[in-house]
Amino acid sequence: MLKIMKVLALGAAIATLAVATAQSQDHDLKPTIVLVHGAFAESSSWDAVITRLAKDGYVAIAAANPLRSVASDAASVASVVRAISGPVILVGHSYGGPVITEAANGNPNVKALVYVAGFMPDTGESSLTLSGKFPGSTLAGALAPVTLPDGTQDLYIQPSKFHLQFAADVSDDKAALMASTQRPVTKAALAEPSGAASWRKLPSYMIYGSSDRNIPPAVMQFMAERAHAVKTVVVDGASHALMVSHPGEVAALIEEVASAK
Repeated sequence: MLKIMKVLALGAAIATLAVATAQSQDHDLKPTIVLVHGAFAESSSWDAVITRLAKDGYVAIAAANPLRSVASDAASVASVVRAISGPVILVGHSYGGPVITEAANGNPNVKALVYVAGFMPDTGESSLTLSGKFPGSTLAGALAPVTLPDGTQDLYIQPSKFHLQFAADVSDDKAALMASTQRPVTKAALAEPSGAASWRKLPSYMIYGSSDRNIPPAVMQFMAERAHAVKTVVVDGASHALMVSHPGEVAALIEEVASAK
């Protein structure tokens, strides 16, 4: 009986090792995708992208972005990255761009950055300074500030202007739901200077819409060219809510990045 138990134990150990090895190999093959939403959005904005990634065997995590300050938001996302044992692809939308740029610093498992209609700031730049670098943004006129108890301001997009401003190529019903569930960003976060530009040492990619009203397309083209982006995808007629209106194109670029050698 003892001999039989030893044989069974050995068999179980070998099976466990085989599973662990297979998982490790699969993890090496497919990095974890960490998705970071921006201002006026929330984690569920990545739902359709996550569904597509999952069908192709990728593990994706929509990290909660507090939208309080670039430094503290990046620290929050960085803690998620550090909890992942394998390679990571960081994906940031809009204000999530500065957040992933900072979160990648000091985390060697981050292998690439993907900016989805996102800011790619250089050291000392902010979302506000970049958005005004070229004309075209109509965001300022659509904002609704809310003063907080400490005197600082949260910024929302006026619900009546949300559809046209943020998600013009999304259905009426979906845009209304997005407007109702939008999360505010602090005014200070949009004006906060960025730290070291991690895109200078990591492969970076950009995808954006030609009809973006939040960040002028000329700004995103400028940032992608300055960063020598490995690939830039321009989706004709797409709004700022690119991951909602064109999840297929966004997921396809992420998978291309994840499978790059």
